[in-house]
This record gives sequence, structure tokens and C-alpha cells, in this order.
Amino acid sequence: MGRNQERDERVRSELRLKILETAFPVFAEKGIETVSMNEIAAACGISYATLYRQFNTKAELVMAVNNRVWDVYYRDYHARRDITKMNAAEEFDFYLDSFLDLYRNHRDLLKFTHYFNVYIQHEQVTVKQLQGFYDVLKDIAGSFHGIYEKAKKDGTIRTDTSEDDIFSSTIHLMLAAVTRYSVGLVYQNSSDIEKELILLKNLLYSYYCSKPRQSGS
Repeated sequence: MGRNQERDERVRSELRLKILETAFPVFAEKGIETVSMNEIAAACGISYATLYRQFNTKAELVMAVNNRVWDVYYRDYHARRDITKMNAAEEFDFYLDSFLDLYRNHRDLLKFTHYFNVYIQHEQVTVKQLQGFYDVLKDIAGSFHGIYEKAKKDGTIRTDTSEDDIFSSTIHLMLAAVTRYSVGLVYQNSSDIEKELILLKNLLYSYYCSKPRQSGS
């Protein structure tokens, strides 16, 4: 690759990153369906044609924004602690705490996720278009697999329930709860919301970190 080609590639990469970083807060604030590509181009300070040279469709842009923000959050949060020094229960607690962290510090991400879910349903986004998002989910599921395998050895988490069931129930319950509170689908005093989310987290932790009940108990 020649010097000019390297420079052009760097410029394209920087422009693409600028578009993704600019589009995210616009989508999170206004919603995805109501925001046009013209609005995104204007917010970026570029022409409509320049935007379309980077992203052929709005769906392609939305997918790219979603994949990036979740990948960045996931890697940043998990870089904060050394999980190799934790037992399975401690790592599970750290995993559940990530949802509380989302509500406390990243409500824009939760709002975007709500709009994203609505958008992909209305636009009938294909499985192929969602592949990048599935790759991010695989990374999260892979981390959870590590917790479950560790639990098989140290016994601090129940393994009488399948790995898939624990992962599915925790991510769906916690993510649904923090998202609904963030977008205002549940109207409640903010201090009560915090208490309820902590309660939900503690209930899940207590259930999966306790010994299974004996039949008939």
C-alpha cells in the first residue's frame, strides 16, 4: 500500500468514526426512525453524498452505530477488573452489576437500544444485516460461558440449570428493566428505581448462587 493510499484509508477511517460518534447521540435523543440521513449528514458537517459513500443505507449506518457503541461499552467495562482473581459467584456479581452501571451512567445507550429494537422490527432488518450485532452478543455470551465453566469447578453458582437458561434469563430481565426505566416506560421516583434494580439484581444473584432445593422442599 502506497503512502497516498494509506493516507486516504486513514481519512476514510477517521470520517467513518466521526459519523458513528455523531450519529449515536442524535439517535439516542430523537429516536432512530424519525431521524433522516440528511440530519445525520448535517450534524456531521458533511454532504449527503459523502455520508452515502460511507453508508449505503440508513440501516447500514444504524447497525454500525449499534455494533460500535456496545462493543466499546463491553470492552471498557470489563477492562475495569481482573476477573481471573474472582470465583464464579464474584464474576457473576460483576456481570449483574454491569446492568446497574448501564442505568447509572449510560442511559443514552439504553435509550438507543430501545429505539434500535423498534427500528429493526419495523424495518424488517435481515439476519445478515444483524451479523455484526450477533458477533457482539457472542463476545458477551463467551464471557458468561467462562463464568459457568468456572462454576463447575468451584461450585459457587448453581449448574443444575443450563448455561443458556441462566444467561438468557439474566440478560433479558436485567436489560429489559434498566431499559424501561431509562426511556420512561415506568414512571417512578428515581430513588425507588435504583432500589428496585438492586433488588432484582440481588434476587437473581441469590437464586443462582444458592444450592438447588431438594425435591418436595
